[in-house]
Amino acid sequence: MQRPLRPDEYSLKETAPHLGGGGVAGDKLTTTYDLVEQMQYLYVRVVKAKDLPPKDVTGSLDPYVEVKLGNYKGTTKHFEKKTNPEWNQVFAFSKERIQSSVVEVVVKDKDFVKDDFVGRVLFDLNEVPKRVPPDSPLAPQWYRLEDRKNDKVKGELMLAVWMGTQADEAFPEAWHSDAATVPSDGLANIRSKVYLTPKLWYVRVNVIEAQDLLITDKGRYPEVYVKAILGNQALRTRVSPSKNINPMWNEDLMFVAAEPFEEHLILSVEDRVGPNKDEVLGKAIIPLQHVERRLDYKAVNSRWYNLEKHVVVEGDQKKKEVKFSSRIHLRICLDGGYHVLDESTHYSSDLRPTAKQLWKPSIGVLELGILTAQGLLPMKTKDGRGTTDAYCVAKYGQKWVRTRTIIDSFAPKWNEQYTWEVYDPCTVITVGVFDNCHLQGGDKAAGTRDTRIGKVRIRLSTLQTDRVYTHSYPLLVLLPSGVKKMGEVQLAVRFTCASLLNMMHMYSQPLLPKMHYLHPLSVTQLDNLRHQATQIVSMRLNRAEPPLRKEVVEYMLDVDSHMWSMRKSKANFFRIMSVLSGLIAVSKWFDQICHWKNPLTTVLIHILFVILVLYPELILPTIFLYLFLIGVWYFRWRPRQPPHMDTRLSHADTAHPDELDEEFDTFPTSRSPDIVRMRYDRLRSVAGRIQTVVGDLATQGERLQNLLSWRDPRATALFVTFCLIAAIVLYVTPFRVVAFLAGLYVLRHPRFRHKLPSVPLNFFRRLPARTDSML
Repeated sequence: MQRPLRPDEYSLKETAPHLGGGGVAGDKLTTTYDLVEQMQYLYVRVVKAKDLPPKDVTGSLDPYVEVKLGNYKGTTKHFEKKTNPEWNQVFAFSKERIQSSVVEVVVKDKDFVKDDFVGRVLFDLNEVPKRVPPDSPLAPQWYRLEDRKNDKVKGELMLAVWMGTQADEAFPEAWHSDAATVPSDGLANIRSKVYLTPKLWYVRVNVIEAQDLLITDKGRYPEVYVKAILGNQALRTRVSPSKNINPMWNEDLMFVAAEPFEEHLILSVEDRVGPNKDEVLGKAIIPLQHVERRLDYKAVNSRWYNLEKHVVVEGDQKKKEVKFSSRIHLRICLDGGYHVLDESTHYSSDLRPTAKQLWKPSIGVLELGILTAQGLLPMKTKDGRGTTDAYCVAKYGQKWVRTRTIIDSFAPKWNEQYTWEVYDPCTVITVGVFDNCHLQGGDKAAGTRDTRIGKVRIRLSTLQTDRVYTHSYPLLVLLPSGVKKMGEVQLAVRFTCASLLNMMHMYSQPLLPKMHYLHPLSVTQLDNLRHQATQIVSMRLNRAEPPLRKEVVEYMLDVDSHMWSMRKSKANFFRIMSVLSGLIAVSKWFDQICHWKNPLTTVLIHILFVILVLYPELILPTIFLYLFLIGVWYFRWRPRQPPHMDTRLSHADTAHPDELDEEFDTFPTSRSPDIVRMRYDRLRSVAGRIQTVVGDLATQGERLQNLLSWRDPRATALFVTFCLIAAIVLYVTPFRVVAFLAGLYVLRHPRFRHKLPSVPLNFFRRLPARTDSML
């Protein structure tokens, strides 16, 4: 059983890493990798060989190169029967683990029994030159091969050997000594990589009308609708109200498409001839490459498309079984004025419209240093012991980055730095840590999924500009057994602002592009489109090389954030109560003032009230001055750290096991009928309480309406009479006098108060509501 964690183990910890190899955390250095700790590597670039001597009895040679440094050994691919091979491969050996003073580069001949030695080149590590970017890459040189006795032999090898850091251009594609146990077909899965989200468009299909449809059964009124399919998305119009061979719809269908456009838009006009029986009257296939793109809501030109019976697409050819003159009238466009939402709206990292012409200049730069992780838990078992092969993924805007995988380490050191342009400060960068389950490569790892270790979100608007934040973030994962700390990840973040004025101006701008407000999409449409967008993004990134896997993308994009959870519902309820607690506290304080709990305070409030009544022009300045003073007072206790995952706020540490089991249940459910019945009954009881509250709110609103509706003639007569008298009194009495008397009445001493409800409240509670008409 997992021991309970102390509260500080869930909290953020400030760290002081040795950033940039020379500066102290917080200093702004001039080197390109100033947000990470420098890691020294020995690089060996094997370019090519020439004039290699044949070794086989047949006079042929199958050469490859072996780079050896102490216990570490890296090999190039081998060539069949080639004496002048070209490899152009780079090998990187971590200086921390170097146990030898000599690096040996050996050319060998691949053989069935034992590989033959061809020649070698030795380098003393003390004589290897150092290279620091932005120096130009070291030019490779030809070296004559030597035998084991250091005598020159036939053949030359072109090499470059140097000491460098992880900032070297050769670092991402190099073979690493840390990954010596990974087979060659799995190497691609452990390298660092940068990915770009495909450019997403909203496709608007306005189905206007169809003409001259050929109906099979002439003796009935046709019930015609249009079905549109784009990839995995399928939508349909309503059945046309004009039940003839020239139906009209004038209905919009919205899809998501990604460049390059791979699927065609397929439209089929169908007639509902019976229950669950539809007859296809004609189809049209429209390639999206030729569809008009628009930046605003100006109507694009409509077009007539011929409908063809049973269209079959084979490659780029179309087969038509029957030709006839039916056609459909459409207005299709790619809407570039919207931002295609592929992330949860609460954690959006990009809010720009699709069309690049509408982008505004960037306001700053975000730099992220992914340093290390500590205390990672074993995620899988290998050779009878627990192991973790961790990598990080960071997502901001359209750019995803993936660090290299550190093999078999519970305290991996990545020390990789990445940069993004920032267009809006009210955005979030997401960093996830995962366990790589695809080290074997090929089909051996098929079906396995990379396991999530944890996630960190940082909102840019909570960061001070030009300050380096170095913190260790807890990696928390919610499991069916409860919340679990999987370790910690150490990050360095800096948000640099190009123009403070431009950034301040952004706070006055709409969050989304203007098309979302001028011609908004419905909530249901946005939910469906977001689901389709995340599917497209995960599918495209999963096809990259190396792939950014579907489970990784979905976790980073919070695909399941909309699913029902009792825990989240409780957390959101208490968030609302926390927001309202300020108003409740003020109302309690005012109640104490009214009941003279502290006579001195009440007297001061009376004096302030009299001043505001005599000088009403001071009311608004007083309110805003008070808010200003509160803000200045709270400045002393302003947050010094970025926000992080809060288990108490999320109710993750107090959630009941059955509630967590329900949260992790599939959709539709996979649990037994008894458990589903119990959960359904629990949901009904919760919904019953909500129903009662909603009904009470409706009752109060209806009573307010019934003040003037004459539903209760005596009550309405009393209220109307009161309104007339009040109008006359307020007309002849100065407003200051009315306000003064009303204030004195509200603040009157408890001696003049009664514990019974007031007359207006008694009157209001006696008004009728529509509850009497409810079944």
